[in-house]
Amino acid sequence: MSDKKLVIIPTYNEIENIEDIISCVFSLEEDFDILIVDDSSPDGTGETVADLIPTYYNRLFLEVRSTKNGLGRAYIHGFKWALQKGYDYIFEMDADFSHNPNDLIKLYWACNNGADLAVGSRYCQGVNVVNWPMNRVLLSFFASKYVRLITGLPINDSTAGFVCFTRKVLEELPLDQVELVGYGFQIEMKFRAYCKKFKIVEIPIIFTDRTKGKSKMSGAIISEAVFGVIKMKFMSLLGRL
Repeated sequence: MSDKKLVIIPTYNEIENIEDIISCVFSLEEDFDILIVDDSSPDGTGETVADLIPTYYNRLFLEVRSTKNGLGRAYIHGFKWALQKGYDYIFEMDADFSHNPNDLIKLYWACNNGADLAVGSRYCQGVNVVNWPMNRVLLSFFASKYVRLITGLPINDSTAGFVCFTRKVLEELPLDQVELVGYGFQIEMKFRAYCKKFKIVEIPIIFTDRTKGKSKMSGAIISEAVFGVIKMKFMSLLGRL
């Protein structure tokens, strides 16, 4: 019996990208299913996905959330759905082509060959980022340095949002206790996995900035990550993570 693999793509106003990203994932040699978790996008993203479901019957799925309350909450919703449906490998990927769908296969094979969590890393072999403004590159790069300094997490790209979890990681992590909801969520998931001694590997990828649609980055998201990392480390020292 082949492995069940699910790519979770959270969306909010991704009408310009969604149909193409779905098509690209389904064109891969490996069989991946897709779950779109849409936060009631006013631009019609969810409706577009719903229209595509008959074309990709039993491979494309849609969950629409009524509340837009953060990237992390969207992924937690998707994780629980994936576990309930019996998936073996669960992936996070953006809708905007900043993550190359072809790299899903590399992440899958890393986990299929012994890793518990595979991270599509921009920084494990230099800085592999295309078309990003320098301030975003520096922010992202030094954020991971900061996380490593504070937490000891031995990962070069702790804020990466292109990852593959094995089922057992998501089963053992207390998903309802994950606090950070913005990009800090990516750090918290990796740190929690690290604290539970799961094997984490970084797979080099090339990250390309979106060409369509708008970034969701904000000052509040950055602030949450900065202070959330300190709290997270403190909680781990108390044995409460």
